[in-house]
Amino acid sequence: MTREILYDPLIAPVLLGVLALVLAVAIGVAFWRGLTGWALRGAAGLLVLAALANPSVQIENRAALSDIVILVIDESASQRIGVRPAQTEAALARVEAEVAQLPNTELRILRLGDGPGNEGSLLMTALSEALADEPRARVAGMLLLSDGQLHDLPRAPDLPAPLHLLLTGEAQDWDRRLVVTNAPSFGIMGEPVSLTLRLENQGAVPPELQGSAELDISIDGAEARRVTVPVGRDITVPVDLPHGGMNVIRFATAPAAGELTDRNNAAVVRINGVRDRLRVLLVSGEPHAGERTWRNLLKSDSSVDLVHFTILRPPEKQDGVPVTELSLIAFPTRELFLEKIDEFDLIIFDRYKRRGILPALYLDNIRNYVEQGGAVLVAAGPDFASAASLFHSPLAEVLPAEPTAQVLEQGFHPTITDLGRKHPVTEALDAGTVPGDPPPWGRWFRLIDVTPYPDAEVVMTGAEGRPLLLLDRVGEGRVALLASDQAWLWSRGFEGGGPQLELLRRLAHWMMKEPELEEEALVADGQDGTLTITRRTLGEAPGAFEVTRPDGTTLTLEPEQVAPGRFEARLDGAGIGLYRVNDGERDAVAALGPSAPREFEQTIASGDLLDPLVAGTGGGVRRIEAGVPDLRAVRPGRPAAGRGWLGITPREAYRTTDISVRPFLPGWAWLGLVAAFLIGAWLWEGRRRVSAAGST
Repeated sequence: MTREILYDPLIAPVLLGVLALVLAVAIGVAFWRGLTGWALRGAAGLLVLAALANPSVQIENRAALSDIVILVIDESASQRIGVRPAQTEAALARVEAEVAQLPNTELRILRLGDGPGNEGSLLMTALSEALADEPRARVAGMLLLSDGQLHDLPRAPDLPAPLHLLLTGEAQDWDRRLVVTNAPSFGIMGEPVSLTLRLENQGAVPPELQGSAELDISIDGAEARRVTVPVGRDITVPVDLPHGGMNVIRFATAPAAGELTDRNNAAVVRINGVRDRLRVLLVSGEPHAGERTWRNLLKSDSSVDLVHFTILRPPEKQDGVPVTELSLIAFPTRELFLEKIDEFDLIIFDRYKRRGILPALYLDNIRNYVEQGGAVLVAAGPDFASAASLFHSPLAEVLPAEPTAQVLEQGFHPTITDLGRKHPVTEALDAGTVPGDPPPWGRWFRLIDVTPYPDAEVVMTGAEGRPLLLLDRVGEGRVALLASDQAWLWSRGFEGGGPQLELLRRLAHWMMKEPELEEEALVADGQDGTLTITRRTLGEAPGAFEVTRPDGTTLTLEPEQVAPGRFEARLDGAGIGLYRVNDGERDAVAALGPSAPREFEQTIASGDLLDPLVAGTGGGVRRIEAGVPDLRAVRPGRPAAGRGWLGITPREAYRTTDISVRPFLPGWAWLGLVAAFLIGAWLWEGRRRVSAAGST
């Protein structure tokens, strides 16, 4: 219980002050002149002023509150290595016992995991949240049980009590870390890509491990190539990208004996492989309406180098026009079709027929070019069904179909087959169309009837359900046959047009082996904590996906069909690192975030980062390897850390349970006291007068 006097003046405080000044002057004059009873009259005046001040007594009933000690336990990834988990649990038990022995003190425990994404240890954020949940007037001390490696020091809150760090880890800890200091986001295929790496040693490294180390380099999970590199210096590693699209390159060094952790011994780099220039040879048999369609398509891509060979006048045509007026230069057919044919990524024959311009030797060289990995696209016109057809040449060995010599001249809507709905070249071209309805595009009016070979893939059909677009693989190369020369109708917008540009773009890129258009592929991609696995296939549903996590554990995911020929599985909440996926036939790798998270950039326990903050509160940094220090109470402003002990400052906080206010004296008491003093002064003066008269 506490008492406090409150004042609530009955008159304005300024007027009360003036009256007090007048009373003081009057008392002073009376004293100076030696007037009788001045003291009693002055006391009466003071009582009048006190009554006007209206004093009252406030009585509070208080209940003492306990002091609070906040313990933040760091359970981030770096705290789960070595002996740190055991140290943490032992230190927690000791702190709980120490706080239990302190009078009127409670312990609040907050456990901290990894920050979202790759933010690392957010100790100060956690401490701020803990302080926000508790009355600051009751916080007597704060303890951090951590390795001292935090990543949000600028967010440190205003601390109301001493802060201490109980440091995990051991003095002899050491670790090796692989760092990629420079890596491009894309690289040109066929040219070495240079990356800069560095192996760093941290902590008490044994002398024999400071010279060099073995480094393994693997691409897309393939067999690793091992090289010896120096430790502590930047090294440049040249890498050849094996394919276009995303290449996942993994660098790793084997764990050394006694190393703290191997989670930072690997690094993953994703480099997008691009072609420097795509070289395309377009051979047009004769000028026609669709010739410009192919030219515009290929010229619209700035990465394509186009060589266009058009036969303006066949050998049998003799019209007397000089050759110099038909061509500025002689076309280098021998150089193109014999010497430099391997430099082309794609050869397109647009309505070409045999006229003796390209000898059989050249065409046989093109066949050989396909079998060794080249690509040929034939856009057939009526001549493909004639005796002068390319089918009656050495190219017949690589073509996917045989012409029947029939040409259908009738309107039809190109239609995607069931197989075509699965194939990346034609999938979703008619998206939004109800099954059974005609495709949402215009008609074509000519179809070259062909009989497909067993290995050919018919992805589009035309009039009467006959093959329109056929794809095939021959040896290492690819071949496509478009059995019509009227794709240009779509580009002109006839009857609404159609996806001519997208179809021909996909077709050309599939033939040039772009990875995103592979019909049989296993792709793994990690974004925002989710691993997405996609299997593209033209066959039946694939088997279960076996996923190998970064820590070596495995799990099985069942794929679900999300589109024709496309199956998908997702792993939500996936941790950061490199994931390997196998479906029984193919392998894929994906990197989710950095392979070595921020938590493993610095793994050696140290109090250097927190020492200025801790020292500013009078606290201390203590290694629990040598034992958990005692906790004792110290007064505010005194040092809160010493040898073998850490201090907390009792706050003596309380809660007010009841408040009552009553007048200091009732009004009649004030009046009585004033009257008593005035009567006393009058009697005193009367006695003095009687005494003075008797003496005379």
